[in-house]
Amino acid sequence: MSRFTAPIAEQIWDMKYRFKKADGAPIDLSVEDSWRRIARDLAAVEVQPQLWEDRFYAALEDFKFLPAGRITAGAGTARQVTLFNCFVMGTIPDSMGGIFEMLKEAALTMQQGGGIGYDFSTIRPRGADVKGVAADASGPLSFMDVWDAMCRTIMSAGSRRGAMMATMRCDHPDIEDFIAAKADAARLRMFNLSVLVTDDFMAAVKNDGSWDLQFDGKVYHTIRARDLWNRMMRATYDYAEPGVIFIDRINAANNLNYCETISATNPCGEQPLPPYGACLLGSINLARLVADPFAENAHLDGDALAELVGTAVRMMDNVVDTSKFPLPEQRAEAQAKRRIGLGVTGLADALLMVGLRYGSDQAARQTEDWLRAIARAAYLTSVQLAQEKGAFPLFDATGYLASGTMQQMDEDVREAVREHGIRNALLTSIAPTGTISLYAGNVSSGIEPVFAYSYKRKVLQKDGSHTEEEVVDYAVQMWRDLKGDAPLPDYFVNAQTLTPAEHVKMQAAAQKWVDSSISKTINCPEDIGFDAFKDVYMQAWDSGCKGCTTYRPNDVTGSVLSVSDDASAAPEVVTSEESSPQTPHSDVIYMSEPLDRPQALEGSTYKLKWPDSEHAIYVTINDTVINGHRRPFEVFINSKNMEHFAWTVALTRMISAVFRRGGDVSFVVEELKAVFDPRGGAWVKGKYIPSILAAIGGVIEQHLISIGFLAGEGMALKADPQAKVIGLETGRGAACPSCGQYSMRMIEGCMTCGDCGHSSCS
Repeated sequence: MSRFTAPIAEQIWDMKYRFKKADGAPIDLSVEDSWRRIARDLAAVEVQPQLWEDRFYAALEDFKFLPAGRITAGAGTARQVTLFNCFVMGTIPDSMGGIFEMLKEAALTMQQGGGIGYDFSTIRPRGADVKGVAADASGPLSFMDVWDAMCRTIMSAGSRRGAMMATMRCDHPDIEDFIAAKADAARLRMFNLSVLVTDDFMAAVKNDGSWDLQFDGKVYHTIRARDLWNRMMRATYDYAEPGVIFIDRINAANNLNYCETISATNPCGEQPLPPYGACLLGSINLARLVADPFAENAHLDGDALAELVGTAVRMMDNVVDTSKFPLPEQRAEAQAKRRIGLGVTGLADALLMVGLRYGSDQAARQTEDWLRAIARAAYLTSVQLAQEKGAFPLFDATGYLASGTMQQMDEDVREAVREHGIRNALLTSIAPTGTISLYAGNVSSGIEPVFAYSYKRKVLQKDGSHTEEEVVDYAVQMWRDLKGDAPLPDYFVNAQTLTPAEHVKMQAAAQKWVDSSISKTINCPEDIGFDAFKDVYMQAWDSGCKGCTTYRPNDVTGSVLSVSDDASAAPEVVTSEESSPQTPHSDVIYMSEPLDRPQALEGSTYKLKWPDSEHAIYVTINDTVINGHRRPFEVFINSKNMEHFAWTVALTRMISAVFRRGGDVSFVVEELKAVFDPRGGAWVKGKYIPSILAAIGGVIEQHLISIGFLAGEGMALKADPQAKVIGLETGRGAACPSCGQYSMRMIEGCMTCGDCGHSSCS
């Protein structure tokens, strides 16, 4: 019999985690082969490898312990990929040479599949003096644009694009521009943005005090703290970014605050890391550990939990020694501190199985108890590993035990650490688990509530047709198996029916026993008032959270699939051609036949001079008029430089073919502007352009603005008289870029597809 409890689980395994040859032929013939591959590889560093291989296999069996996707896909494959999920790059120097050295390191890291975080607070603000060149600095956001273009170009391992987090201190002079950056829907799309909020700033907000924006000891502006806070909140209310990271709280709690300072996180925010810090992730599947589910004596098996946590910690510690690293600095940092991030998934399902309503006081207390048990087991296991293999090299008992996290730890754990040391500096984290949760049978993701108890999923068949299958939450399917058609109890709630305060309550309860941080989305209703929305962040601050990420459906961020409270009535995606062309996030239907070329067209020719190139490039764009509106019809790109001949001809034909199909062709500009030349770009008219192709994209963009096709630089299509639009009667967000289905929703701070598991953060 198959170990998979749902068709989607097997499909995820086959697509994401199954070891295959280059031609697609499977090497892992079953999921048991995958488990054995991982267990054997991670046990290879043990003195008794066969003993531990069997124990590791038992932990993996039936999806009880879920290593993060990079471990599951990469362990035992001998491929040149990192098993670490996330990195924070080195401190960015405030110099041109240093900045581009960091860019190169980032590209090397992304090639091996790592998500990356950066602190851009170290770059001088826009307009500051640049000594020696009689110029003004362009500011950190201009360099973030360069990083963004690079990230679009570099394809990471497993055909994934890299994910990035950018942070900036709340006292940086360019913080207001940073906060407003996502107002341009086409800018910094490869970044998540978060503001590093200090304790002093929060005090100033509460006391309605002033706030200095400064860099390198110089005060550039003084503003009202509440005004900056309101700007931050308004941007998040409108665009879902930036997030908020309470950075002083993170550093105070950090077990390693005696030897490191944190100023950035990984892309989803659950791993605050120092320069060159790296972390690997894994999750305990709580839904698999509930004994007698839905019965009066339903409970989580505490002994099984402690044993599983112990095995998982040992497995993850071994990853530090078996993994490859993109940079030697990352390897040195990982081995000096041996940081791991053990978390949970299936929390909401486990709460349902023991009869608790997610968001209730009882559920929060139970969550805190379970996370405390995990923390105790993890720390005690790491102490045992220190006795067996040695403490992490930078361990200092006095500094370690003085940290905020360790001061609240149980005294017997503190005493064990004091006497024997500890193998891993930090051990717990709540990471995004969208894909591995589907792989485990569609258990609820991380510590999030259940999003939908069931929904319809379209599956593409080999003959090109589509079939539909029902995707059912793990706990709901178990209820059906045990109770038949009995109605779901009242305590079955989902993400849409919970209040923001209930989300915050659950995050705060989990955070007490998590030494890193938590990736969680606090869902807010679309009609929540701005003052009530701001209060969510104050609740997160007041309740001890280390950060806060919200999601409010709106015209900019997109809506979410409507779901029914009744699990038997799965929501169905319905299309309609009667929707208005202004429907947010709608998809344009392109013309099946290209437009015929008129005898004469009106157009313009632009001269593009690329630095260090002997010959200029000429770009001619001709337009057609449809229903009184000008739109691009064809493009010609010419140069006397024969080195450019082949690609300019190819580009001419491809872009012209796209233009002649009609519809929203603004993506051509976006894609060209994102092309990054690894040999380096050039400064043109005071602006950094990452490649010649990006420069051509800029020329086309300016032409489309001049004819009224685009509203402005970086803006999407203003109006297209030829476009027909499909939409959801119930409202929806954007299509998944991987499978095309309209199942994208915000989970754990990432837009994630419920059909194929694609995540914008990995």
